[in-house]
Amino acid sequence: MRSHFHRTAAAAGALAAAALMITASPALAAGSRDVTADVLADRDVTLTGDTVVTVPAGTTTYDGVFRGEGTLTVRGAGTLILTKDSDFTLPASRQRQSVRTLGGNHPYVTTARPDPPAITVERGATLQYGNGGTTGLIGHFPYNTPAFRLNQDNIRVDGTLRLSLKSAYNLGTVSGSGLITQPRFLWGTWDLTSGPFSGVIDNGTQANAGRPEYATALPGLRKVLNQGTWTVDTPVGRTVTQRMDFYQREYGSDINVQSRPGGKVILTGQYSWSNQGGDTDPSLSDPALNWTPAARNVNKRGTNIKGANVQWGDGTTSKIFMPGTAETVYINLLAARSRSQLTFDYNGPVTLGAPIGGGRFHDTLSAPGAGDIVIKGTRGNDVTFAAAQYYDGSTTVEKSAVLRLGSGRPGGDGGLYTGGGHYRIVNNGSLVLDNTTRPLTLPRISGSGSLTQAGRATATLSGGAVTYTGTTTVQNGTLALRGGATLAHSKGIRLTATGSRLDAGTAGLRVVSSLTGRGTVKGAVTNDGVVAGGLTVSGGYTQSAKGELVLGRGPLKVTGPVRLAGALDFSAAGTAPARQITVLDNQGTSKTGGAFKGLKEGTRLKLADTTYRITYRGGDGNDVVLAAVTASASPSVRADTSSSAPGTTPHTTATVAQGLGWWPYLLALGLLGGLVVPPTLRKRGKRRHARRHAAP
Repeated sequence: MRSHFHRTAAAAGALAAAALMITASPALAAGSRDVTADVLADRDVTLTGDTVVTVPAGTTTYDGVFRGEGTLTVRGAGTLILTKDSDFTLPASRQRQSVRTLGGNHPYVTTARPDPPAITVERGATLQYGNGGTTGLIGHFPYNTPAFRLNQDNIRVDGTLRLSLKSAYNLGTVSGSGLITQPRFLWGTWDLTSGPFSGVIDNGTQANAGRPEYATALPGLRKVLNQGTWTVDTPVGRTVTQRMDFYQREYGSDINVQSRPGGKVILTGQYSWSNQGGDTDPSLSDPALNWTPAARNVNKRGTNIKGANVQWGDGTTSKIFMPGTAETVYINLLAARSRSQLTFDYNGPVTLGAPIGGGRFHDTLSAPGAGDIVIKGTRGNDVTFAAAQYYDGSTTVEKSAVLRLGSGRPGGDGGLYTGGGHYRIVNNGSLVLDNTTRPLTLPRISGSGSLTQAGRATATLSGGAVTYTGTTTVQNGTLALRGGATLAHSKGIRLTATGSRLDAGTAGLRVVSSLTGRGTVKGAVTNDGVVAGGLTVSGGYTQSAKGELVLGRGPLKVTGPVRLAGALDFSAAGTAPARQITVLDNQGTSKTGGAFKGLKEGTRLKLADTTYRITYRGGDGNDVVLAAVTASASPSVRADTSSSAPGTTPHTTATVAQGLGWWPYLLALGLLGGLVVPPTLRKRGKRRHARRHAAP
């Protein structure tokens, strides 16, 4: 993946270099001196300007040195091997590079306006530094920079540059689009400098892409074939972004990431196995092969995060950095100067199929990882942990982000290590529990986000530190509460399917917000908030004076003792209610105790155009039922049946008439009127009076 780097001072220098180095090599200009004969004769060469070596086919080993002032261009079809160190410089008129040391007590080097390349390797040619020893480098080091030897002799590689050195070395600013390759098992170390190089690096042993003394920026680098160790580090307070894809061809490579206080490393590409394309264009024929063990484990890759602040992704991609399982990748989160942090920042779904541990290289599960995980709040960032994790720190889900523990598919169960002293979940987004066979137990969950139980395997919330305030949803399986865990802080509880199950344990469930849906609560329920019909309570049900029961699509079913107070909301009855409505199906043997506020036994109420009488002795003798009665002029409860969503605070408007009501007053007025009207009208009035007070 290609893009520009975080704009540190070093990155600014790299961008300036791009503008200077895309022009034709100075060695191609008229008047270039050809020293091919001198090189073939092993004679030392003193540069006095632009110089060219045309390498014949095959291998030419040069035991001389280049010195003086000028440029060197290597072209032809063969390989030129340098066995001795050479030191020359550009003419002073071409030198413009600015090198500064910043950072005070934590010095680091920055470059700006890089010089044009002193060395150019043309397409088709190969230049090799060294022959397996410690000499053979072209370089000039005038800067006296602290702990970082910056090479003034910048290089452009459009062909191939092979680094066959066992020493530590720096190539200056690198440009071009060719291949830079380092043989395996030489144990030399290449300190990369920023530059606009857009080709491929074949790292055979060790490359440092950033150090505490230098923030490396390689915005155009296309791919890295990593066959050794690729190390990234940062100066204090600096951010290094690397956007290229990494590939491994043989077993044993890794990416080590370090950072200083305030520093950060962002990796936006992907670390994949390669089974095609050779050194110049490594690639994988099928992405699924990253998830399947290959013969001799040649596709097993690893990363070691050593006290660093690392971020995978930058919110613009949905390719996870380490695709694979525990059999094909390893991820170690280690403490060095400080604990580590790994942030996931993607704009679409990604799956982590391997555990994060803290062991040594491939033995990742030999110790817990020492660090924390953050799921960044980028919209669309939906991360699945499809393996049980083994880091000892916190897990933070930021607003708008999703973390799924488990993929919902066989073999994809996830989980968190809860035994570490730093363990906690801070959930301000969405936490989804979706295991198929492996039970989950999660203590210490805080934040404003939601929690959803979606898997067939039971998930248990444990302890008194379960304090998240978002909605709790059970879509599938069982969500259990144990060890003092409650949902008292959750703004709503939803059991969305008939198979959804909330196991409240012996402590029961106290509803202080809302409980809705079609599932089952195992354990006693105390309603101090809003409960909707359609649920089943496998235990007792007590509704306090603060509680409210909302008519649902079906009755509230209760298997234990029932004690009622508080309100009954009729709004769900609609405009054409049934002739008989079961509000509460008491499936136990004891009678229903108490009554809803203002609705004693036998009270009449009106829903739409139908008058009902409430009874707490309906059904099989202890159900709460509304039964339609014959229309009457008697006043009754008139329910407001305007729509009200379960889970919100519903309302009922009613004027309740109890006892004899107001019809005796009408009777008295009628008798009084009979004393002053003529006999004929009196008889007609008596007939009207009798009809008006006909009892149903």
